[in-house]
Amino acid sequence: MNPTEPFQSPQEEAHWLVKRYFPRLGQELVSLFLRDGQIAEVPPATTLIREGQYIKVIPVVLRGLVKVFIASESKEFLLYYIEARESCIMSFAAGMQNDPSRITATTEEASLLLLLPTDLVQQWSRQYPAFNQLFMELFDQRYQDLLQNIQLVLFHNLDERLLHYLMERSRHTHQPLVNLSHRRIARDLGTAREVITRTLQRLEIEGKVKQREDGIELT
Repeated sequence: MNPTEPFQSPQEEAHWLVKRYFPRLGQELVSLFLRDGQIAEVPPATTLIREGQYIKVIPVVLRGLVKVFIASESKEFLLYYIEARESCIMSFAAGMQNDPSRITATTEEASLLLLLPTDLVQQWSRQYPAFNQLFMELFDQRYQDLLQNIQLVLFHNLDERLLHYLMERSRHTHQPLVNLSHRRIARDLGTAREVITRTLQRLEIEGKVKQREDGIELT
């Protein structure tokens, strides 16, 4: 079909996106994805995976954005985002080993997901080398993301971490403004709301950001 025309259903959109995103996997495996996977249209702020739960399905993002983080008491720490054509490598690893999840994953915006049964993913990983290669590439990408986060925490001050967070948020959402509360930003960075407010005020004085009614603008 012509992708400029509106899709008649989430299933139709999902079928088109899977074929578009994963041609390298071959027609046979793509057909298995569509036959055995579950299509889910999920609203924002929906928890997909909770820390401690066992992974029954592995989510693949077809449209939207998913946040992956760890939490302790009232604090959270953002690990990475999952965009279209990506999956959560940590849920993949937990599912493959039948271990409980060590992360939580929530939708940041309305998202279209392909949910692949873990037992079939285990089977496909043995049968299709291209499938393993795809997840190895995702693993490398997420590993780089985690290393970058560790470096930011260890070797950069909060001003630099906050600027990086805002730039990444803008890039992932494809929006010039970051429309999040100070409390939400503080939660993602594992600090207090008052600290984020003071830091943003300082960055605004330095001309690095501009706080507007509809969001935070990088300048």
